[in-house]
This record gives sequence, structure tokens and C-alpha cells, in this order.
Amino acid sequence: MLNDSFLTPAQIVAELDKYIIGQHDAKRHVAIALRNRWRRLHAPAAMQAEIVPNNILMIGATGVGKTEIARRLAHLADAPFVKVEASKFTEVGYVGRDVESMVRDLAEQSVNRVKARRQEAVKAQAADAVEEIILDALIPAIPQPAGAKSGLGFGSGSGGGADEVPHSDAELNERTRERFRQKIKNGELEDRKIEIQVAQSGPSVGIMGAPPGMDEGTLSGLQDMLGNMLPKKTRKRKVTVAEARKLLLDEEAAKLIDMDEVKDEAIRQAENAGIIFIDEIDKVATSGGSGKGGPDVSRQGVQRDLLPIVEGSAVSTKYGIVNTDHILFIAAGAFHVSKPSDLIPELQGRFPIRVELQSLTKADFFRILKDPKNALTKQYEALLKAEDVELTFDDEALERLAEIASEVNAEVENIGARRLHTVMSRLLNDILYDVPDKIGAHAHVQITAALVDERLSDMVKNRDLSQYIL
Repeated sequence: MLNDSFLTPAQIVAELDKYIIGQHDAKRHVAIALRNRWRRLHAPAAMQAEIVPNNILMIGATGVGKTEIARRLAHLADAPFVKVEASKFTEVGYVGRDVESMVRDLAEQSVNRVKARRQEAVKAQAADAVEEIILDALIPAIPQPAGAKSGLGFGSGSGGGADEVPHSDAELNERTRERFRQKIKNGELEDRKIEIQVAQSGPSVGIMGAPPGMDEGTLSGLQDMLGNMLPKKTRKRKVTVAEARKLLLDEEAAKLIDMDEVKDEAIRQAENAGIIFIDEIDKVATSGGSGKGGPDVSRQGVQRDLLPIVEGSAVSTKYGIVNTDHILFIAAGAFHVSKPSDLIPELQGRFPIRVELQSLTKADFFRILKDPKNALTKQYEALLKAEDVELTFDDEALERLAEIASEVNAEVENIGARRLHTVMSRLLNDILYDVPDKIGAHAHVQITAALVDERLSDMVKNRDLSQYIL
């Protein structure tokens, strides 16, 4: 979590450039915000609590990279990250998700991350425990009685020498186990069937008649506590050695970690490094700032509920109290109908950094198809490589694809880079269908500008284009 080798702002932007084309201003702002989190943790202790994050409001049409920037940012920070949609929340008192659930989701995600890392650290120790369980299923151990001697020879007196033959049942059993242990290590018994005990996930414990006003986090924590008080159920399963190893590894690793330590560390990470991305924030803005009756009342209610979370408050989760003072909030919206100024003033003030993302051009589409590490063209190349078919794209073909995507966006509705998915799917569907029945292994498929025109001519000529709208 934000260690001493953390990336500089320029390095963060360089990493984002590998996946996201353009939007340099947005990348700079999020890079500074991310580095500031490292700076706060290394500032004088007396000032750390006073330094608050500069939350960011990203404004731009759909498909220009808002969500991708936030997602890649969380990956670079190696931090707990959740994405929520503001339109899914309802004001307190209405049926639906309340805004505090985003913090509970962040805590859940943080606990899962820390738990997975702790389990990975004890994986070798857990593997040894699993091996013993498998051995017990194959050859039950025979306990040696106290005071029993092993290695006794035949006959009486001394002089057994090299003719002494161990005949203790426990010793013979242990030697057999060692032979089978070696067979397990060599993978010779992977298909052998054994019977093991596995944990049985029972039904969740419900609480009837919870007192009014009890929040979801407290209720969930109480349910977990009651569930932990009940005896753990197990059941027998007959599986192969390979299947048993998979079933038991996580179970044994979980026994080796301290969940109280996991929860404490997870809460610290959520509070100091957590990122919450609130999408569709424009959907809860009141149109024209009226707020008089109708759905605008509920929208303003959601904004008012969001305000204390973003300002900094203590939220009860089943893992403990999470303080939101230093969580980084990134909000995003297209703001086609409403404007950022239609948000309540207090909420506007909690997002001091505003970034407007630019609409994508034909040149941007060409670069999106060619440059990023996860470009659509590279994804399709990888898909067909699984069938031993080589797929390549001419630059002229990519330029034509970019031009068609740009034209369709201009004619119908601008959905940004998502239009490329529609265009590429239309172009390659027949090829994907013909592999491997008609196009066999070791074939080479070259996508040219002429092929693009042939496959997509109907798409360009038909101005209705309704069948291609996502």
C-alpha cells in the first residue's frame, strides 16, 4: 500500500498512456491526486490528519475514458477500489441502496485483498497441511503407543546386527506414508479417489424484527457474529487427489491467518488508500437546479446523503468503523442534460478538481485500435491465436475502421470508443464463426482496407443504423 517505491506523477501518466489514448489533463490530475496520497503518509505526523484529498469530478461524454482512467489508477495504486453508479442509490427512507453501502463495499473489497495476500504468504505451509490430510485419507496413520520400541529384531539377545528387521506397525505405516508422500509429490496419484471432509456453507443467519434505525453494517456484523457462534458443518465428499488439493488449500490457508489482523489492516488500507468511483453523478443533479417536486426531490436527497460521506464521516461496516476523511472520491458524468452547477453547492465544493474530457476524433480511434497494450485488435489477435490462426491488420484497414466508427458516432449517437466494439464485431463475426471449421490451424487472415469496405459497406450506407446502436 503506497510504499516507498511508489510511482511519480510522470510515471503514473506514462503507465496510463499504455492503455488510454489522449485525455492528458485528466491523467495529470489523477496522477497528482494519487501521488498526494503517498505524500500525506510521509508528511509530518501532526499534519497527516489535516491533509484532505482533492476529490475529482470528470466531465465528458460516454466512452471517452472516464471509467478506464479510474480503474487503471486503482490498479497502479494497488489500492482498494469500488465503482458505483449514483443513479442506483436512493434517499434514506426509500427502498433501495443507501449511499453508505459504497463504503461497506470498499471495506469488503479491502478485506478480500488483504486476506488473499495473507493466504498466498502461507500457501506453502497450507500445502503441507493439505498433503497430510490427503495422506490420512489414503493411508490412515497408526499412532505408536507410548513406550513402544521400534526397530526390534527377531530372536533374543544381542547380535541382531544387520539382520534386524523393523516390524512395528506404526513404523511400517510411516514408511508406507513416506512412499505415498513421494508419489503425491511426483503427481502419480492425481486421479486416485479419496474421501475427505469439506466445510459446508450453511444458510445465512437472519435476524427477524431488527430494531428500527439499525444500519446495514451493524446488522450485517451481528449476523456474522451469530453465524460464527454456530458450529461449523462439514460433509464427506469423494473426489480425486487433484480435486481434494484445490478444495482444501484455501480452507487450510484460512486457518493459518489471523482474521482480526486482516480486518485491522484492511480498514487501514480502505481509509488511507481507498478509491471510490461514483459514475453517473449527473443523474442525481437536479435539472436546471429547480428541485421543486417530482423526481428532483429524491435526487437532491441522494446528494444530501452523499455529502457527509464525501466530506468525511464514520461508517459502520461488519469489519469495523471506516472513516472516510481520506478516501479519494472520483465522480464522473456526461452532463448532457444537467450541468455540474446543478449539483447542490456543498457537494460541488467537495469536488474541487474538475476535468473536462475531450470527445474522441478519428485520429484518436486509429491510435486506440493500434497503440494500447489492450487494444481491441490485439484482443482479437489473441483470441484467434488460441486456434493457431494468425490475424493481422493493415494500417490502412485501421484508418478505415476509425473513419467508419467516427461517421457512425456522428450520424447516430456519440458513444465514444465503445463504437469500436460494434464495428470490430461486425467486421470479424464471419471469421470468428468460420474458425476452425472452414479456416483451419496455421492459417493467416489479413484484414485490409478493401475487406473493411466489403464487410461494413452496409453499415456506412444505411443512415438508420438502428441495428448497430449499443
